[in-house]
Amino acid sequence: MNQKNANVETYILFEIAGTTYGVSSQSVQQMEMVEHITPLPNAPPFVEGVVFTRGQVIPAVNLRSRFGFEKAPHTTRTRLVVTNHNGRMIGLIVDSAREFMSIPNNAVQPPPDSIAGLSGKYLKGIVTVDDRIVLIIELDELVNVGQYRASALEA
Repeated sequence: MNQKNANVETYILFEIAGTTYGVSSQSVQQMEMVEHITPLPNAPPFVEGVVFTRGQVIPAVNLRSRFGFEKAPHTTRTRLVVTNHNGRMIGLIVDSAREFMSIPNNAVQPPPDSIAGLSGKYLKGIVTVDDRIVLIIELDELVNVGQYRASALEA
C-alpha cells in the first residue's frame, strides 16, 4: 500500500431497516442476490440457514434479526454479502447493498460510551458521509454467537 492510501479504508455500504452500515471491503468476498436458503434445525434465530454459493456451503445470518429488528420478506434488493472473517465464510443478509466507498480512518469515530452495552458491541465506529450517518460494523462481535451454539455457524 502506498503512503497516499495508508490512512484510507474502503467499505461496502449496505442498508438494514433504513440505516446505512459499512463493512471493510477487505472482508467481503462477494455480493449476490439471496436465493434458496436451507434452514438449519436448532440454529439461533438470526441464522436463517445455509446457502450454496460458488461451490461452498456457508451460513446465512439475517442482520435484521441479529440487530433486533423485525424480519422482512426478501425482495429483489435483498443481498447476501459473503464475508471471510478469520478464515470463516459467513453470508450476511441485508436489505440492500450497492455502494463502495473510501473513508479516511480519522473520519471514523468510536461509538459513544452510552451505547457500548447495547448495539455498540457490533459497532467499530461511526462516520458522517455527506449528510448521513454510517455505522461501521465490527465483524468480530457480529459473528460471535456467544450464548448461542457456535456449531450453528460452522456449516
